[in-house]
Amino acid sequence: MGINLQKGQKISLDKEAGGGLSHIVMGVGWDAATGKTGMLGGLFGGGGGNIDLDASCLMFDEQGNQTDAVWFRQLRSRDGSIQHTGDNLTGEGEGDDEQIKVDLSAVPANVKSLVFTVNNYTGQDFSKVANAFCRIVNGANDSEIARYDLSCQGSHNAMVMAKLYRHNNEWKMHAIGETGKGRTFEELLPQIKPHL
Repeated sequence: MGINLQKGQKISLDKEAGGGLSHIVMGVGWDAATGKTGMLGGLFGGGGGNIDLDASCLMFDEQGNQTDAVWFRQLRSRDGSIQHTGDNLTGEGEGDDEQIKVDLSAVPANVKSLVFTVNNYTGQDFSKVANAFCRIVNGANDSEIARYDLSCQGSHNAMVMAKLYRHNNEWKMHAIGETGKGRTFEELLPQIKPHL
């Protein structure tokens, strides 16, 4: 098992993985919270229904300019180094509901940081979401390097989860965990900028 990250914590991915990390997977999982609405609430659309959380990976250069984005409308970065496995509309099932695969060795040299966000496209706030997490997995052996619990109840429907960034020729991870509002990552960009 990997390290359980706290908000604001920074780790070296190479050190946690035992060195030589080239392929990682950012997995995101969630469930629809149960028992939050009575029968009348369900009848009148007071919650319930499917929850569609969307994981995105944004690429930024040294100057903090966005160079590309991988999300449900573009499942592959233009350079091919980042691949989204596809949109999960409900959170049904065990384990990761969405995955973003990153070939760290192929990320273009001008890209300094990768920022991972999660947005609730169906619009419910996180009080309707249970057991939400993101985790970094070593793509070479499927071992979990780090996990970050996102199950913070509240009126937000989006989160800036984490940033991977280059520092002294190695990749580090910063668990940001900043809540926000927005159905897509574009609405989070003003919140992301200070973290670049």
